[in-house]
Amino acid sequence: MADLKSTFLNVYSVLKKQLLQDPAFEWSPDSRQWVDRMLDYNVPGGKLNRGLSVIDSYKLLKEGQELTEEEIFLASALGWCIEWLQAYFLVLDDIMDGSHTRRGQPCWFRVPKVGIIAANDGVLLRNHIPRILKNQFRGKPYYVDLLELFNEVEFQTASGQMIDLITTLEGEKDLSKYTLSLHRRIVQYKTAYYSFYLPVACALVMSGENLDNHIDVKNILVDMGIYFQVQDDYLDCFGDPKTIGKIGTDIEDFKCSWLVVKALELCDEEQKKALHEHYGKADPDSVSKVKALYNELNLQAVFAEYESKSYEKLVTSIEAHPSKAVEAVLKSFLSKIYKRQK
Repeated sequence: MADLKSTFLNVYSVLKKQLLQDPAFEWSPDSRQWVDRMLDYNVPGGKLNRGLSVIDSYKLLKEGQELTEEEIFLASALGWCIEWLQAYFLVLDDIMDGSHTRRGQPCWFRVPKVGIIAANDGVLLRNHIPRILKNQFRGKPYYVDLLELFNEVEFQTASGQMIDLITTLEGEKDLSKYTLSLHRRIVQYKTAYYSFYLPVACALVMSGENLDNHIDVKNILVDMGIYFQVQDDYLDCFGDPKTIGKIGTDIEDFKCSWLVVKALELCDEEQKKALHEHYGKADPDSVSKVKALYNELNLQAVFAEYESKSYEKLVTSIEAHPSKAVEAVLKSFLSKIYKRQK
């Protein structure tokens, strides 16, 4: 695994070097240095799970065949396109949320002399994706399929972000809007498509598959993405900050979290009143009252039951898939997230 990661990081260096040779920078070494620093700060710093999943998935689809160097390079390039997409979303997301830290360092727009230039850097990151695809895949029969896939997933994610943002508008806080179907819609669009479906879709396209024949795979991965986000919502409140690497703020941020949706379903009138009064307030007293209410409603047990049922349902759907190779890809994804603590 460590070996795969170092190969993957080497591909990042190759892709970055190609992008920095763009004629746009010929007249200004300053701009080349800016982009070089901006990429290193924002693209390779995360866990790289999405990108590495493309290579893992492609290997499993090849059912034990040894991959050529070119195949490893191309699968890595697609993995990096997803990491670039993630960086683009996060740079802009942090500006929208007014966040302070990301991956253990200040958000890019908080870095001295960067500020709101970060918005344009986000646009640059997004525009690098078709350039990487053109540089590496232009001669391939599936080139257009890749372009369409990235365009579609980007649109879905931006739509999910919009639903999330307009749901939590300041001054229009209305818990009565929060339902499981709204939660599912936000998560499906904002997280599941690009984090779960996209890596596997990239591997399928590279294997010569038509994605229209794999709607069932998309549905399973979307369900997996929703399960993953419910875990995330749960860990935001009940996880150990030392393990998850951040202090959760869903309660303060008035997020349409799975926990608050479940609480609204289960609480009596008195508890509902308390929830309406304290949810979305930043003061520690309100936050602890909401957490106390979650404990009263025994949401930890409710989550444990949700987790085991979701897992069983996903395993049943995966095992019903006719292709053993695709089944292996989906099981590999599920094993990485089941009962995770961070």
